[in-house]
Amino acid sequence: MADGERRALLQRFLPDRRERAFVWKYDQAVGGRRPRHFHEEPEVNLVTCGAATFGVGDRIVEVKAGELLAFPAGVDHALLAASPDLYLYAVGLDPTFSTGVLTDRHDTIEPWHARLPPKELRAVVDRAAELVDRSGAERLGAELWERVHWLARRSTEAERPGAHVLTRRTLKLVATQPDCGLEALASELRTHPSEVSRHFHRDVGVTLVRYRTRLRLLRLVHLVDDGQDVMTAAIEAGFGSYSQCHRSFHAELGCAPTSFFRSEARERMQLLYAG
Repeated sequence: MADGERRALLQRFLPDRRERAFVWKYDQAVGGRRPRHFHEEPEVNLVTCGAATFGVGDRIVEVKAGELLAFPAGVDHALLAASPDLYLYAVGLDPTFSTGVLTDRHDTIEPWHARLPPKELRAVVDRAAELVDRSGAERLGAELWERVHWLARRSTEAERPGAHVLTRRTLKLVATQPDCGLEALASELRTHPSEVSRHFHRDVGVTLVRYRTRLRLLRLVHLVDDGQDVMTAAIEAGFGSYSQCHRSFHAELGCAPTSFFRSEARERMQLLYAG
């Protein structure tokens, strides 16, 4: 499906804004999968049994037992197909908390797909199982997040190529300089804008333009939740005008910002599950 045709819901990962780390489980025998969606929290999926096919942006990724799949905030994703015995854990952190936990040079979650050694897998699975649906376990969630990230990076570097260096650096720059345009990003990275766009889209599955729009939308939602009015929040989130914000909001989510915030549309979107 073309990037311009793919619409996703905005469904937060954390069950409550007061939470900063959370682990969900998915069992194909029980069902209840979510439709294609995105959120502000970076996410890691750990498949412990069976196999799954994920749509991550424009990419199709096959994941088997013992493998991890991660994607940054703002990237739409969906479980497209699953074996009857699929069982997985989804781990997500508040983005600011994630950056604080990953204090090394790799503090930005990148798109990666990695296999864990059996011994490491068992330890990670045990910790994830301990944290499923558990509130107030930030420290344990942070330890799991840090461990999974380190193991996945080591495995990716050893077994399969990860994201291109331009993609990794672009993700970091966009996270720290959200108003930086493509030309400025390319200048900072000392390469041509087309190279930045090409590698980013291939690795992340979402065009850089759409990714930056999603980050602005997520920022807008965060600001309004903190008490700002929509028009003021639109400008602070990086939109040039409220009309630009309105167009982007409707294109991504199918409704106007005012409808999203002042009606039950947001909660209906949050609670929607695939049939």
